[in-house]
Amino acid sequence: MSETITKEMLELLQEKCSGDKACRVAMNAVTENGLKAAATNGEVRRNTRHSFSVNLKQGAITDQKQSGRCWMFAAMNTFRYEVIKKLNLENFELSQNYILFYDKLEKCNYFLESILETLDEPTEGRLISWLLMAPVNDGGQWDMLSSLVEKYGVVPKYAMPETKSSSATGEMDSVLTLRLREDACRLRKAYAQGMSREELAEKKVAMLEEIYRILCICLGEPPKVFDLEVEDKDGGFIRDIGLTPLAFFEKYVGLNLNDYISLINAPTADKPYHRSYSVKYLGSVKEGRQVRYLNLEIEELKKAAIAQLKDGAPVWFGCDVGKFSAREGGVMDMKLFGLDELLDVKFGMDKAERLEYGESLMTHAMVFMGVNLDEEGKPNRWRVENSWGEKSGEKGYYVMSDEWFDEFMYQVVVNKKYLPESFLKEYEAEPIMLEPWDPMGSLARCR
Repeated sequence: MSETITKEMLELLQEKCSGDKACRVAMNAVTENGLKAAATNGEVRRNTRHSFSVNLKQGAITDQKQSGRCWMFAAMNTFRYEVIKKLNLENFELSQNYILFYDKLEKCNYFLESILETLDEPTEGRLISWLLMAPVNDGGQWDMLSSLVEKYGVVPKYAMPETKSSSATGEMDSVLTLRLREDACRLRKAYAQGMSREELAEKKVAMLEEIYRILCICLGEPPKVFDLEVEDKDGGFIRDIGLTPLAFFEKYVGLNLNDYISLINAPTADKPYHRSYSVKYLGSVKEGRQVRYLNLEIEELKKAAIAQLKDGAPVWFGCDVGKFSAREGGVMDMKLFGLDELLDVKFGMDKAERLEYGESLMTHAMVFMGVNLDEEGKPNRWRVENSWGEKSGEKGYYVMSDEWFDEFMYQVVVNKKYLPESFLKEYEAEPIMLEPWDPMGSLARCR
């Protein structure tokens, strides 16, 4: 058998394609319109309904713009829902820039601490290469967000509004990455030259001073105290003077973040169900909570999410948003693109295989604001609040089919009161530590 593409083989391939009428029709359609446009199933678009038997009302849609802050926006959207409800507001938005500032600061410290913990690892080894690949991405996980909020609180958007660098983080991230890689180089070289751990720790503090300065210049300085002044739906004016960010969260959001845990669905052989997992070198606040997941069957994720929605609370989740989804109309459906028919090629990987071979992973976090249950109480579509502005989806909202949920949903965060005691014990068990490059850590690597 030939190892190369021979002239005879090429002629055979050309003959088969040019003689195939369906291939020529598909070629004309795709070359003129693009692959997805030509493969779009119009019937799916027509049958997608933005109506739900369980439907929570939210403020105006938010926009993360040119940043990878989806996990942050999704969490702030769940928090602002509580503020809007408590104060009877038409709309309210929390400052994502405020959380971004401290997220970057803590991630820089976490990275430098990781470098100090791995000084004896070879620079060319996989671990150091991994740490240096992207020291300060925009992405994150629910537990990382919880640690930030528990330490720094939250503020209204007007108390620390967006800046050019928060809305488009690329330039700032490039500078921080340059600084951190150089800092890592300096620390590792100083260690090789005999500098003590105590002296290296002092050098790290000086490095953080530079990082803090860069963040202030790019994002502004975070407020320590602010005033709450808003008008409710009935025209009443609400004023609360001299709030700290922590006091504001406790008084107006009021969620006990320790009550919320992450459930994942990762049906791969290396991750048995009903076990607790964490990911090595994944975090931000060094002294904060460990990123932890409980791996469960997909139906268990649905049950928990539905219970929380029916109880009047939104659900933060992580998924692979780019698969079988369209911004126009906000559709997430396994039948949206008929690529098999258009290309006459069978695609048949299952969820586990896609995870194992790098075809799918968590890429985006959003919020469930509703679900449609059929006559038997089973879900057939889910209402999704995105953070890509009103022009994406149906005024910012998407409809996710239940079949899509099965295939590309990986994580939901729910209050533990919706879970049986046996699940909580499984979650609290000593976690199995996954490698830093495991797909279950991918959401924290978004840029």
